[in-house]
Amino acid sequence: MKEYKKILFPVDLSESSEKIVPEVQALVKKLESQIHLLFVARVFDYFGSIYVPAPSITTLEKDIIDGAEKRIDEFVDQYFSDYPDTKAAVVTGDASEEIIKYIESQGIDLVIMGTHGRKGMDKIIFGSVADRVVKTAPVPVLVVNPHKVG
Repeated sequence: MKEYKKILFPVDLSESSEKIVPEVQALVKKLESQIHLLFVARVFDYFGSIYVPAPSITTLEKDIIDGAEKRIDEFVDQYFSDYPDTKAAVVTGDASEEIIKYIESQGIDLVIMGTHGRKGMDKIIFGSVADRVVKTAPVPVLVVNPHKVG
């Protein structure tokens, strides 16, 4: 059986992420793996073309990154304090692209991520990060519906 020594858990730090934690913990424990948590903050470069002052955008992005770093540290303390080898990172960019980059740069063996279960127009408008990761990831991806886990 293939070994899964590094598991990536991309989080959006919402209630949905919290609901998936028990699934992640169970697999990490069973497989004796190292867990990596990743939060991807969107960049706001595209607002520069609509006369939003660059310092405002830069300040907003910095505040978002600082807040995300604080929140992901709290998330690790709350849910993964029993896993001392846990790695957590905050990056900026397109979520699916940054997840794939992280997989490749960190030698991730398996991804466990949630889906918001969007349907219809929501899925057409917002797309699905999970769907794009499943289709492009160089490693297996386990997708968990946070609304269906017990």
